[in-house]
Amino acid sequence: MAETSFVRIERAGRSLWRVSAGLWLSRPVDEVFGFFGDAANLNLITPPWLDFRILTPLPVAMGKGTRINYVIRLHGFPMTWKTEIAAWEPEVRFIDRQIRGPYRQWIHEHRFVARDGGTWCEDTVDYIPPLGSLVNRWFVEPDVRRIFHFRQQRMSELFAPRPASLCSA
Repeated sequence: MAETSFVRIERAGRSLWRVSAGLWLSRPVDEVFGFFGDAANLNLITPPWLDFRILTPLPVAMGKGTRINYVIRLHGFPMTWKTEIAAWEPEVRFIDRQIRGPYRQWIHEHRFVARDGGTWCEDTVDYIPPLGSLVNRWFVEPDVRRIFHFRQQRMSELFAPRPASLCSA
């Protein structure tokens, strides 16, 4: 197996930026995708410094067209965020896109592939930051990078290999 995780951010257009992130987890695709199928689990993989709170009553029935409202705190300022699930293909991928929030555009594709006895999770986010490149360089990109690194660390902890059970014969 080659790379087990990465996070990259690069310019993808005049005002468009792309986050590419990948993480290998030692659990099967159905288990990993199932985790993402429960919106309440977003709290487990979102950094505490964002003060993330889901406003939509739980549980949320996930599927194409599902909308989720939440609030985050960015640099001390509370911001409401509304996303819609634009694509939902269980155990393969889903796409959430910002309908209302801090970005001019935020489209996040999550992909799941069975690989090497586990699951390769790949994220691609195309975003347009508010107020342009300077704000992206000094605030948005460092924040997004920290968020994805935190997320990968938490997912690695949550999906750590299970210890082999000890049997006495």
